[in-house]
Amino acid sequence: MQAPKKQNLRWFMLFMVFLATTINYLDRQVMGLLKPTLEAEFGWSEKDYSYIVMAFTASYALGNLLMGRFIDKVGSKIGYAVSLVVWSLASVGHGFVKSTFGFLIARTALGVSEAGNFPAAIKSVAEWFPKKERALATGIFNSGATVGAILAPILVPFILGHYGWQETFVWIGAAGLLWIILWWKFYSKPEDNKRLSTEELAYIKSDQEQIDNQQTNVPLKDILKLKATWSFAIGKMLTDPIWYFFMFWLPAYFADVFKMDLTKPSLPLILIYGGTTIGSIGGGYISSLLIKKGWNINKARSITMLGFALLVVPAMFSKYLDNMWLITVVIAFATAAHQGWGANLMTTVGDRLPNHYVSSVIGFGGMMGSVAGIIFPLFIGIVLDYFKKQGNINNGYNIIFFIAGISYILAWCLIKYLNRKEKNVLN
Repeated sequence: MQAPKKQNLRWFMLFMVFLATTINYLDRQVMGLLKPTLEAEFGWSEKDYSYIVMAFTASYALGNLLMGRFIDKVGSKIGYAVSLVVWSLASVGHGFVKSTFGFLIARTALGVSEAGNFPAAIKSVAEWFPKKERALATGIFNSGATVGAILAPILVPFILGHYGWQETFVWIGAAGLLWIILWWKFYSKPEDNKRLSTEELAYIKSDQEQIDNQQTNVPLKDILKLKATWSFAIGKMLTDPIWYFFMFWLPAYFADVFKMDLTKPSLPLILIYGGTTIGSIGGGYISSLLIKKGWNINKARSITMLGFALLVVPAMFSKYLDNMWLITVVIAFATAAHQGWGANLMTTVGDRLPNHYVSSVIGFGGMMGSVAGIIFPLFIGIVLDYFKKQGNINNGYNIIFFIAGISYILAWCLIKYLNRKEKNVLN
């Protein structure tokens, strides 16, 4: 069935999800950019900072499971709204913190609530898009993460330089509260939306199974029996910690190794995070294009993911580069590849499972990725502290980049192995 030429309400709904994801990553990126300022203010070591990152990732892990189940129960509209209101208030709350313990509490609250973004976003895409368009739609909304990461190095230094770190958290955190008005006014499921034409509704439902319309509360034990659940979880466990490193430590990496001044807009960071937008949208576009050309859905996702996994490999050889701009290019390809990988990995859940499973499976996989992310920041903190004392922190970063380079290929191979005997899987 051809896409309607004039009716594009589904793209407006996607725009709202894109905005929410942009706000999500803008809020979480503030901490990494303020790291040098907060280290000086509170006397943190690398290990101290890693504990604060772990507080976020641990609560994010639990929040993925809880919010995924919650969103499947109450629906995308209510679930997304609750998640965003709470995380915006938590983000604002960082500006009123007076101690390291206070940051641990604030990051915990932010982690639990921000975990609702991707379960709600993927569920919304599954509700509003046919399968042949979902990877592209996922890539577009997922690019909001990179837009947030681009805006952060521009906005944070400006607010920090003029008003201080407290106001930086407050001003940026408050942006999410404005989104709620738009979401609550316009969002609903396609079959309940009076603005949606019959033609566009038929197109949205054209390749969705009838079971997608059932609103059953699937027990968690049934979800854990599915290969789709575990292949998604493995992909998240091996690659999410690498993204946390890119998100929370790249500003500090450029400050430590290349003496970058983070109180000013940082062109390398803007270029790196800007490139991830291309990776996210491009990743969704490539697999969607292959499907339109007649490829099997699962094969198209798998080959696209393999291509992006290979693009991260050059990060292993960063130790042989001492030019900041060459390093910037290598990291830009790696971070863009992560977003292209993620756009397709998340879409595989909706490809293989009915809609009423989606948020729960996304939430479980996100939880497993965050559990791995709890351990990895501690490892990073220990490694960087050790080499900082040795007077060569760059060697510590080289170890981390080596791990990043092999993680995606390993994840792809394990997913293929897990699903090797199943027909409707990545093959």
